[in-house]
Amino acid sequence: ISNKNAINEINGNWVSSSSNNIHEARLKAKAKRRLRKNSSRDSGRGDSLSDNGEVVRGTSMAPTSPKSKLLDRKSRMGKGRGLPKKGGAGGKGVWGRSGEVYEPVEVDKKDPNFDEDQENCVYETVVPPLDERDFEKTVTPIVQEYFEHGDTNEVAELLADLNLGPMRSEVPSLAVSLALEAKASQRELTSRLLVDLCGSVLSHSDMESSFDKLLRDLPDLVLDTPGAPQLVGQFIARAVSDQILSKSYIDGYKGKVDCEHARAALDRAAVLLKMSMGGLRIDNHWGTGGGQRPVIQLIKEMNLLLKEYILSGDGKEAERCLRDLEVPHFHHEFVYEAIVMVLESRGEKTFKMVLQLLKSLSLSSIITEDQMRRGYERVYMDIDEINIDVPLAYFILEQFVEKSFHMGVIGVKLRDQCPHRNRKRFVSEGDSGVVKFERY
Repeated sequence: ISNKNAINEINGNWVSSSSNNIHEARLKAKAKRRLRKNSSRDSGRGDSLSDNGEVVRGTSMAPTSPKSKLLDRKSRMGKGRGLPKKGGAGGKGVWGRSGEVYEPVEVDKKDPNFDEDQENCVYETVVPPLDERDFEKTVTPIVQEYFEHGDTNEVAELLADLNLGPMRSEVPSLAVSLALEAKASQRELTSRLLVDLCGSVLSHSDMESSFDKLLRDLPDLVLDTPGAPQLVGQFIARAVSDQILSKSYIDGYKGKVDCEHARAALDRAAVLLKMSMGGLRIDNHWGTGGGQRPVIQLIKEMNLLLKEYILSGDGKEAERCLRDLEVPHFHHEFVYEAIVMVLESRGEKTFKMVLQLLKSLSLSSIITEDQMRRGYERVYMDIDEINIDVPLAYFILEQFVEKSFHMGVIGVKLRDQCPHRNRKRFVSEGDSGVVKFERY
């Protein structure tokens, strides 16, 4: 049999010589693919195939992942010592090596772009001056917040950080205009603020120009605050007394005022200053807020309020005076003093008037239920000491508590807590020799 017709057996299959050549070629290709997969760097140093398909062993190297090429920072040009590019400081968005400190760059005087003024430049943060709209939006919250905390140093620091510019003289007029619609204690805080700002943040000329603007704006301020002329006059008198304005400030307007509101304000200021020469203290003209007053002073004012009410009988005026004290947390003292006055007076007139006043204050919610309860409980606790000076204190208190319950001033629970004094009565002829205890 000739070689052309010879057939061989491979893997149990009978194939021809042409099929044998195809199978060998497939094996070589498969071996090459395996080598390319295992060796990603040096194809010449690793294993290779000879022409006859045998594997030639070379210098073996550890296989590496193809992904490492993306993160490799070594030169791929075959040059250099194999170190990272730029010493490890290269790459996109990299400013330099970590921990590297840059030295100051010396300006080259031979540089055509060199400027002699460049070395003497001083860089500062520039705050643009406030205009009229930004001024009101910025300063108004500062003043309103000051009415809550009362710290003038904080206001001075906040204003010093602003570039007020020509609007500097508008600060006092804005503060006074906000205080016109506020309480008396907040007007007192405004006067103190003007004293502390004058000299440190504002000058005396700024104060004078600000009050000049207030006098010009009085026709508009009267629309919102009818008593604005009198209040502005009091602010002027207080400013003159605190030496913010000169003593000749009011005299400079004589014969030069056409507005009736400005004339009324100046007249009010002049009257107050004349009264101050007779002993009136203008420095405490507005009064002090309830939270800042001493307790002894509050008790005295409440006693004066009750005595004035007993003499005049004007309940509305008493309500207004109690509201102006601005001490809603201390109204239990008012209830206590009112009941003690009833116990000490022993009069029916005082009994009825105080009872009617407490009823009206309870209905208008000026005195809350909690404050009313605390006032009655304080009387219950001190009734033993009161009874030493007022022998009928227990009897009068029981009647007053019972009337208060029927008029809706207190509830059942508070009425039942009213103390009663037990009194032992001696034996009489009709008691059959039995000692009786009677409550009254």
